[in-house]
Amino acid sequence: MTFFRDLAVLMRFGGFRRLFAVRLLSQASDGVFQVALASTVLFSPERAPSAGAIAAGFATILLPFTVLGPFVGVFLDRWSRRKILTVSNLVRAVLLLVIALLVARNEIGIPFYLLVLGAFSVNRFLLAGLSAGLPHVVTRDLLVTANAVSPTCGTLAYLGGLAAGGAVHAATNSDGVVLVAGAASYLVSALLAARLPHLGPDLAGADTAVREALTSVVRGLLDAARHLSPLGRLALGVIGAIRLPYGVMIVGTILLYRNHFDSSNAGAGLKGLGIAVGASGVGYALAALLTPTFSHRYGMRTYVTGLSLLAAVMQVFPAALFTRWAVVISALGLGAATQGVKICVDTTIQRVVSDIYRGRIFALYDVLFNAVFVAATALAAVVLPTDGRSYAVLGGAALWYLLVAGVVSRSWPRHLSPPTMTTPTPGPGPTHP
Repeated sequence: MTFFRDLAVLMRFGGFRRLFAVRLLSQASDGVFQVALASTVLFSPERAPSAGAIAAGFATILLPFTVLGPFVGVFLDRWSRRKILTVSNLVRAVLLLVIALLVARNEIGIPFYLLVLGAFSVNRFLLAGLSAGLPHVVTRDLLVTANAVSPTCGTLAYLGGLAAGGAVHAATNSDGVVLVAGAASYLVSALLAARLPHLGPDLAGADTAVREALTSVVRGLLDAARHLSPLGRLALGVIGAIRLPYGVMIVGTILLYRNHFDSSNAGAGLKGLGIAVGASGVGYALAALLTPTFSHRYGMRTYVTGLSLLAAVMQVFPAALFTRWAVVISALGLGAATQGVKICVDTTIQRVVSDIYRGRIFALYDVLFNAVFVAATALAAVVLPTDGRSYAVLGGAALWYLLVAGVVSRSWPRHLSPPTMTTPTPGPGPTHP
């Protein structure tokens, strides 16, 4: 009831209603687009995807967030945000129509992936612009409420877009029609964005400021990296190391369901993959529930070592059985292990990095997290067979996890020393609302 009451309060603001509508329609369009992309690249009856095609698909999704992430804010603070939202949706509508044409011609090659890459790159600006413009459409005392309600509804809209895209695909059996529907939805979103109120910022001296700010971003990231403590570097190295075999296993799981378990029934393969993804999500939830208790009871060094050993075991049994239930159980175990390690790494970075560097370190963390996953999918394209079944790859992944466990058990300290300038000092009270 509180959620709907908060939403009702926010909907009294005309500017918020318009920005909210742009968010909902844009994220619903994202869902429609991704249904078409998954069907075209992964589960098309006309083509059995290779590990290379899957790697290219992940790269087109993740690279924009990896490369553009630290720099997007620079442009959002210097270009009209209303124009960014309008033009971003217009550009994506055009890109989807061109992608639909390529799909209709069955031309799934480099131009196709470049266009998809462009569409996801534009999306990075749009999502950030929606958040940056929010303070211009609600009062300051409602910002927390708006930041809670808007993303939640945006996620629901995205799921609705997935369902709508799936329904259109089921009715027409055409990826091209789904893409055209997504393009039309982006176009309507662009028209709505054009009617938004002013969302800032002050554009005076934008050209020079952009160049200086971009240079400052790079310098700031390098400066933060130089000041990272040995434990901070170890923590980032551990999350990168854990992420590498996990990415390979994801590609292998997709290949198993598409080309081994259900090679003659793409729809059944997509359903089976959904079950495995759901099991991994359950593993994530278990990690969220168990990590605070177990890491406190046994210490992070022991806990992270144990999670790495669990991941190694999952590769040997049950994953190596290569049955549906074995893959589902393995997905659950790997989800719990990798998310548990990530929670520990996040906490460690927050504890050992000084506040003045923390934002930049987490920006580097985000780049590393996505870049390693893209590298993992590229590695999978080299080492995995078409059906995803490889005992050698599972054995290599298990040995890799054992290596991580050994490094953590030897190098991770038992106790953490807090950094300087991170502990709050008592004072008379907050200086702002």
